[in-house]
Amino acid sequence: MTEPILQAKGVTRRYGSLMAVNGIDLTLQSGEFLALLGPNGAGKTTLIEMIEGIQLPDAGSIQIMGMSWNEREKEIRRLIGVALQETRFYDRLTTEETLRMFATFYDATDRIQEILDLVRLTDKRKVYTMGLSGGQRQRLALGVALLNNPALLLLDEPTTGLDPNARRDVWAILQDLKSRGVTMILTTHYMEEAENLCERIIIMDQGRFLASGTMNELLRNQGGGDILEFSLEPQALNSPDLHSDWSDTPGFIALEKPGQGRLRIIVSDVRPALQYLMQRLGPDSWNLRELVCRRMNLDDLFTRMTGRHLDHNATEN
Repeated sequence: MTEPILQAKGVTRRYGSLMAVNGIDLTLQSGEFLALLGPNGAGKTTLIEMIEGIQLPDAGSIQIMGMSWNEREKEIRRLIGVALQETRFYDRLTTEETLRMFATFYDATDRIQEILDLVRLTDKRKVYTMGLSGGQRQRLALGVALLNNPALLLLDEPTTGLDPNARRDVWAILQDLKSRGVTMILTTHYMEEAENLCERIIIMDQGRFLASGTMNELLRNQGGGDILEFSLEPQALNSPDLHSDWSDTPGFIALEKPGQGRLRIIVSDVRPALQYLMQRLGPDSWNLRELVCRRMNLDDLFTRMTGRHLDHNATEN
């Protein structure tokens, strides 16, 4: 096997008494798209900042293509590209002038047109950056990160704050990069972003990796299943069925009670479970206020592992 693009071993970072990153091991191979998925405060940004050399770990080691930051900083800087959640540009430079300015750092002025095409900004080349939308500025930041043709692309929450259309525009560019064999780490708290873009997903919380794998592997390893969730109208909340045992549901895995008269049944296959539900409720089926059948998603997995949702409010590490 060829040398990995990234090798991190036992990486730890503290802020006073807070353990932001706690003994992380991570290996990334060439061409791999990896998502670090977790809520604000999970330690994702701290880990990315150590990988990109902004911070140094208190313990452990990080190597980019076999090189460490304290020995080969200049060489590593030419191997990585970084796009942050928000990038500030000079207001009175055009899109093309901005790319040209950054391209001089890497002797890459011959790539300006290629980058404009790649990030879909050719028609905005003469527009001042102050006149770009949020999504267009984020695509420009991505273009800047790609100027040096990086061996490793690091994207820290690149679509946070963007509207759905702008987010999909960024996704389309990342899918294009994926087809070109770019190696990338993406931090996000959007589960659909991780699932749509990345083969391997690492769920992170409180400085640790909780689980790693493809979406199917995560579902299988964590119990997986389909979700059948329902609630009844207020007049039926005292129905014995809401308070009795549901373990005889076909394919039963687990029962959760989110509150407010709701039941969530996790099963291996929702189809026979749904038929059983309607038979069991009988006349009370007319009192169904809401009925949801769906596949378990990453937020469900995170909730099962931590008792919290991915979007809970916290301050990012």
